[in-house]
Amino acid sequence: MRRKRLFLLVLSLGLVLPGVAASDGVVPFVTGMLGKVGTFIDSMSVSGLDRRYIEATEKPWQVILKGNINQSTLSLNASTSHAEEIIPFMDGDMSWEPRIKTAPATYLGVWAGYRGYGIGYSWNVGGDKGRILTLGATGGRFGVNLRIHWFDNDEPQVYMKGKALIDFDEAGDPFFLPIEYDDFVEIRSPIKTRVLFLDGYYLFNKRCSYAAAYDQSVIQKRSSGSLMAGAMYTHSSTKYNQDVNADLIMLMSDMGVIKSDQISVGAGYIYNWVPAKGLLVSAMAIPMLTFYNHHKMWRYDSNLKDVVAQGGWDEFMEMPEEDFRIREAETDPVISRNSNIKLSYDARLSVTYEWNSRVFINAYGQFNSLGFKVDHISGRLNDWYINASIGVRL
Repeated sequence: MRRKRLFLLVLSLGLVLPGVAASDGVVPFVTGMLGKVGTFIDSMSVSGLDRRYIEATEKPWQVILKGNINQSTLSLNASTSHAEEIIPFMDGDMSWEPRIKTAPATYLGVWAGYRGYGIGYSWNVGGDKGRILTLGATGGRFGVNLRIHWFDNDEPQVYMKGKALIDFDEAGDPFFLPIEYDDFVEIRSPIKTRVLFLDGYYLFNKRCSYAAAYDQSVIQKRSSGSLMAGAMYTHSSTKYNQDVNADLIMLMSDMGVIKSDQISVGAGYIYNWVPAKGLLVSAMAIPMLTFYNHHKMWRYDSNLKDVVAQGGWDEFMEMPEEDFRIREAETDPVISRNSNIKLSYDARLSVTYEWNSRVFINAYGQFNSLGFKVDHISGRLNDWYINASIGVRL
């Protein structure tokens, strides 16, 4: 029966073309290979585990309906000690921090897989106009997850601090007054952000299962905890290099595209608590060191910047956004830097209830925090989500 279900799945996905499938020997070969893969995955799901604490589910297939609440905050900070070179009426030190903070966004989606190996996709139904793709592969004591989150934001919250020219004294000397600005700014073309998380974990205790808590492909029968090792790769890409964003690019020290690649490793602890039959509460926390922290930034000049450089402040204020034009910077159009080692965090909490061997519900949350600093540009990405799901085993 397992081989038949595997073969029907492949046909439904269109991986075996009708003409090829009809060829002599192809069908037995494909079904035989899929059967061997299924048997291998079955053995991997409980390999090396203490069966008194962990058991495999009777039904190998899972279909899960998911609801997700997600929020991502990307804070970028640019500072300068020569503010007058950017804005004529400013002086000295100035910091400019756009906070690309999405409203809590709601997603609905589906996940399907075989013993923890599967794929899911979620559609945004309110919030940040984003979408989420997830891939998962879990065995008894390990888990590998890929999550890609795309979202747009056309109203970042901006914080600015500096000194502004207020007036001139009797001697004709300028009089500056400290100012602070903290509010939402509407921009014509949205800031587009993509974040990719690839993480993997390994548990050292054969009585504790990552899969039982986070994809329900096995069942934790008794309470147990474990030390664990983890690694994470994160890629983030932020783009706002559109003509109408020339003023934002100028204030961000001419940066219009920022891409970051980070690799982190760490060790932590997970505890699976089984207070009653069918109920599992799991908590894990892993501090991580980000030892590879590479950033690439694309710089742009603009006609708006030209006007400011020529002292045309009135012209700058009157120039309509549709006349803005950006161009690749003449000097250092691309900057590539490595940042110092940073401390990051990964924390999760999960609650699962098994109604019977076929139906289960689950809720879990995750929080990630990653930061970087390159020259006078710094940033931090905070990402959290809460997922609630109901699943059936087939």
